[in-house]
Amino acid sequence: MRRATTVTALGLTLAASLGLVAAAKAPTPSVAAATAPNQVDNFRLVTATGHSEDLYRYHDAKAVVLVMHAVGSPEIRRIAPALQSLMTASSSKGVPVMLINSSGTDSRQAVLVEAKTLGLTLPVLMDDNLLVGEQLGAMRVSEVFVIDPRSWKVAYRGPLNDSANRPLAADAVDALIAGKPVAVASGIATGAVINFPHRGAAAKAAAGKISYAKAIVPILEQKCVACHQEGGIAPFAMNGYAMVKGFAPMIREAIRTDRMPPWDVDPKVGHFKNDKSLTPNEIKTLVHWIEAGAPRGDGPDRLATTKRVAPEWPLGKPDLVVEIPAYKVPASGIVDYQYPVMANPLTQGRWLKASTARVNQRQAVHHILSGYIPPGKDQLGGMANWGGSVGGYTVGMESIVQPKGIGSYVPGGGSIGYQMHYTPFGKEVLSTQQIGLYFYKPGETPKLMMRENTIVDMFIKIPPNAEAHEEVSYLDFPHAALLYSAVVHAHYRGTYSDLKIRYPNGAEKQLLNVPRYDFNWQRMYEFAEPIKVPAGSKLIATYIYDNSKRNPANPDPSKEVVWGDQSFEEMFFTQLRYRWVDETAAKQTTYDDQMMKTRLIGMMDSNFDSKLQVTELKGDLGNAIRPRFGLADANKDGGIDAKEFEPIMKMMGGGMRRARPPAEKVASN
Repeated sequence: MRRATTVTALGLTLAASLGLVAAAKAPTPSVAAATAPNQVDNFRLVTATGHSEDLYRYHDAKAVVLVMHAVGSPEIRRIAPALQSLMTASSSKGVPVMLINSSGTDSRQAVLVEAKTLGLTLPVLMDDNLLVGEQLGAMRVSEVFVIDPRSWKVAYRGPLNDSANRPLAADAVDALIAGKPVAVASGIATGAVINFPHRGAAAKAAAGKISYAKAIVPILEQKCVACHQEGGIAPFAMNGYAMVKGFAPMIREAIRTDRMPPWDVDPKVGHFKNDKSLTPNEIKTLVHWIEAGAPRGDGPDRLATTKRVAPEWPLGKPDLVVEIPAYKVPASGIVDYQYPVMANPLTQGRWLKASTARVNQRQAVHHILSGYIPPGKDQLGGMANWGGSVGGYTVGMESIVQPKGIGSYVPGGGSIGYQMHYTPFGKEVLSTQQIGLYFYKPGETPKLMMRENTIVDMFIKIPPNAEAHEEVSYLDFPHAALLYSAVVHAHYRGTYSDLKIRYPNGAEKQLLNVPRYDFNWQRMYEFAEPIKVPAGSKLIATYIYDNSKRNPANPDPSKEVVWGDQSFEEMFFTQLRYRWVDETAAKQTTYDDQMMKTRLIGMMDSNFDSKLQVTELKGDLGNAIRPRFGLADANKDGGIDAKEFEPIMKMMGGGMRRARPPAEKVASN
């Protein structure tokens, strides 16, 4: 029997579920109180596979079908074949069918294991906070909701089939598609009752007593106000109850769709420093308070009495401020990347421990990259001769702070190059920007080395109208390393990414999962503890792109999309910060050079055998190799390995350069 706190197995007959027998003594008050909403509000949930689903994404569908789910449910097991058949039939009609798990305790792994056993391929959305099932008015496992996307109203609610096995839900879908009246269910779903602790009169009364001063303000101060303050990056300041109350519906919607706070990593995968996400309890507290009318209650309003203004320099006064040349951004059109070069203001080398950016036109500046340029190398343009980074910027990552005792070395003399990505937004503006640099004291010399490199795939090719196109690439680690952080980057069509480690024995572990990538926010995700990367391991990145019309940010679904700098093109770019275990500042290695020798193989090797079969070749490079494959495959084993690939690299003049500055040398005490 399942635990009573989650799903109570009642074994109800239809008569019992109608309250005609003694079974009505079971916890039916929450069932009786559950009514379908006037409108199903939008939500985003992570699936059991670690991806995400957004209800309103299907605004153009003829119908959307949601079915309540729980692991171990006899009713789900009984109707599993019919559910799978409904999904197959509905898919051809453009109608998505999804399962909603509002148990609150079922693990993703348990869901996947049972789904495989039952032959179910429907996505299972994990409603861990119970907010979706609660608002939907769900009562029992196996209960079906057929929703009309034209109004987001529930058109049908009831069992999948009736006692005579008539397909009630399928008939409701067909009626909705045909524009005919949808028949009211002749019975109710007979699965186990789902317990929603925050449903019912007592729960609503308790929500009305949530203290704004004691419960709400502390959450906002900790997770929201850093951006939502005067001069902050957010569009409004949370400067008192009146402002929060006015934006309460928007706050609720942003939380339910997981857009705010902007922290995209999956809470079920890995642990990270500076986690900006809301806890489950914080999510439920905020949503239930708003649904109760956002009552003011008693107590002081610290948001109003404490004036908060975004500091000019969030890390304090910099040791050095670098003025990047201003640029006039036009109101419209495409602006090519700008590459201004400035004389390095440092005459002596210094160890850099942090940087922060100040940008006066945040809407216009997508990102700033930088790199040190040795003397005499500043005339080539672009990033061809860049060394280590000297600060940067992107929305959500304005400051870059090295972990304690870590720094990057900036030589004296030479130049600093910048890559500026400007995006017009409807009016002409003059963009000015500064980089503040923070150094270790003169004479401080760290002992260990940190490196920076990226997993890229410059051969990506996304077909027109593809809803979920997947690309995979990896980096080989020839020696033992410690991985400190990762930054995920794609453009408008990127919707998902993850990072896995594949150990030398073939075992894999997911290190980071981004169910919903958001181009508008770029974060560096720093692991709570560095990840051990044994020699011979691969770090594998996966990206999924949505080039369909259902992607509201898609510039043009009809276009095939390839790698490119501009936002209407695409990227596959996972930036890693790591250090080689046996490398020191005094004893530097060439391990990065060894890694680079297999980088192109990692972009094409889809079966992870460290060789390129002829079927894996991609792009212009693949087209050039294909006619000469037999010659390149010296040992005639059907694949080109790293040693056999070296002549190809030499033929290319040393191989493809890094997609950004060479791995920066960073030191650690």
